[in-house]
Amino acid sequence: MSRENGRGEGGAQEAPPEQLALIRESVRKAKAPRAKPRTWRGAALAKELPVARVLVDKGVLHLDRYFDYAVPEELDADARPGVRVRVRFGAGRHRVRDGRREGGGLVDGFLVERLAESDYAGPLAALAQVVSPEPVLDPELLGLARAVADRYAGSLADVLQLAVPPRSARAEKRPSPEPLPPPQAPAAGPWERYEQGPGFLASLASGGAPRAVWNALPGPRWSEELARAVAATLASGRGALVVVPDGRAVARVDAALTALLGDGRHAVLTADAGPEKRYAQWLAVRRGAVRAVVGTRAAMFAPVRDLGLVALWDDGDDSHSEQHAPQPHAREVLLLRAAQDRCAFLLGSWTCTVEAAQLVETGWARPLVAGREQVRAAAPLVRTVGDGDLARDEAARAARLPTLAWQAVRDGLRRGPVLVQVPRRGYVPRMACAACRTPARCRHCSGPLEGQESGAALRCGWCGREENDWHCPECGAFRLRAQVVGARRTAEELGRAFPAVPVRTSGREQVLDTVPDTPALVVSTPGAEPVAEGGYAAALLLDGWAMLGRPDLRAGEDALRRWLAAAALVRPQSAGGTVVVVAEPTLRPVQALVRWDPVGHAVRELSERAELGFPPVSRMASVAGPPEAVADFLRAVELPREAEVLGPVPLSVTPPGRPRRAGGPPPGEHWDRALVRVPPGSGAGLAGALKAAQAARMARGNDAAVWVRIDPPDIG
Repeated sequence: MSRENGRGEGGAQEAPPEQLALIRESVRKAKAPRAKPRTWRGAALAKELPVARVLVDKGVLHLDRYFDYAVPEELDADARPGVRVRVRFGAGRHRVRDGRREGGGLVDGFLVERLAESDYAGPLAALAQVVSPEPVLDPELLGLARAVADRYAGSLADVLQLAVPPRSARAEKRPSPEPLPPPQAPAAGPWERYEQGPGFLASLASGGAPRAVWNALPGPRWSEELARAVAATLASGRGALVVVPDGRAVARVDAALTALLGDGRHAVLTADAGPEKRYAQWLAVRRGAVRAVVGTRAAMFAPVRDLGLVALWDDGDDSHSEQHAPQPHAREVLLLRAAQDRCAFLLGSWTCTVEAAQLVETGWARPLVAGREQVRAAAPLVRTVGDGDLARDEAARAARLPTLAWQAVRDGLRRGPVLVQVPRRGYVPRMACAACRTPARCRHCSGPLEGQESGAALRCGWCGREENDWHCPECGAFRLRAQVVGARRTAEELGRAFPAVPVRTSGREQVLDTVPDTPALVVSTPGAEPVAEGGYAAALLLDGWAMLGRPDLRAGEDALRRWLAAAALVRPQSAGGTVVVVAEPTLRPVQALVRWDPVGHAVRELSERAELGFPPVSRMASVAGPPEAVADFLRAVELPREAEVLGPVPLSVTPPGRPRRAGGPPPGEHWDRALVRVPPGSGAGLAGALKAAQAARMARGNDAAVWVRIDPPDIG
């Protein structure tokens, strides 16, 4: 034993007097030992309102309710309604010590309210922790989330996952700026072009709550018009919320708001901003420092104070449909907010969806449109190339472009950029026999054969195998033709046809925001069209049959929406703007494009769906899963008496290695889908019945997946 160790055996007797005095003083000042933070065993409870009602973040339907917890006295000050908490969940009745339930795993939740006593007779577990004293859930947001969960047969916890962004401690510590005083009411500006435009702005500025379906004129001024509607609402001392499909649209509205109101009056809520910045902006809105919000679909739940206006741009865009449970649509959420907060509602687009037409048809909203003279002055000239024209056109049979389209490109390039819209990305996504038009299929998996940029062997789009010796199984021919040509192949062919002109592409790999006002060919897939400074001189809408021929109820509506979105970027006819659409001119969507009459197209679609009992006239839900699970679910669910079940029918199998479609079966699995529809007024009963049946399955521990979706966007 060393000398130092031996000296240590003397303990406190040999310690210096100063050290002994320090030890005694530390013992006298020490506080009583705290209770364990995991259980708070033995801790005193809050003297007032000792019960906390908590929404536990479990996200399962059979636990979609509140749970009561005891509030320790030490957490009394921070445990306020709306804060984030952590609780123990899953403890059994037998795990009780000193009157407290213990055990279970730590889960997150929200404290909804404080109570004097619980209606639960048994012992309560204690709150484990208040994660942050910052209130993030107010009664208005909670009521909206509850309404969305009930409408879409989902759980409240899942909706709040979409509504409240993840916490950032650094963002919470930073103070939000002081709110600015209301601005002056703006002038009507471009709203003068609409018959009821100035009156709509005046109503917003005076504190009114008008509801309108706005058919915007073609051109780039829609973002300025939205900004003026927001400014008029702010001038009345109220808040405003604008939801747009993507980040590019957010940037345009953001720039318009900044130019009109200056900095500091609005917040931008997008996923691209990053978690910390987005949460800081969200907190500024929650605290009332900012009264206006523009963002993508996640912003539909933004907690704007004194909400006076909710606005949605381009409600037909797929981006407005949330892919996470319970998959709400931004349009329906904003409709719920308009009814809950009794605020103004503005649904705008270059086109008109059937749902928007129904809002006008029922009288819930008023149309906000321009006169035909204004439409003709702002719209480009639209020309068509149908099957008859292609049959008589020698150039069309030998080349990619019909003669009319080639002439429009040539004339347009003399004055500026030309937009070419191609409905498919890639090079040559689909090949077929040149003699009998039979689609070329892989011999191993029957997948579609695709051409490659190198011009070498074909490759299967499903399994990736190359095919070097293909011949048609129907007629024995060896020659192939492009059944559907992709954007890259189109750009390559246009580059050869116009060798002195630069060719730019915009699609999934790279989406361009803007292009300069110089001669260029811009090849884009639908939805990725960049904005040209001063507008495009011309536009080609190729392969219209590829969009019109989809086996979907919304095929015509969606094709017209994509065509109008591209044509709206073209200069007016008075400035030489021309649009050429390659589609059969007698089809209803093509005629609506030529006349620039999306409202008439939507009204006619609505009347036909009313006769057939299709949405939005009826409410519909889809039930998808393995055949046995779907059959068991339909036998167990207690549907409303007026409900009608269509199907079940098999869904197309997702090939192995391909990404899973939203609501579709996992790769390689065989699923069935049934559609359940009810007449108007029975939607709440349908959602409640489906939710109860799904909750019962989960409570029994049924492992077979059954997907339930209210208002599915694609019903075939």
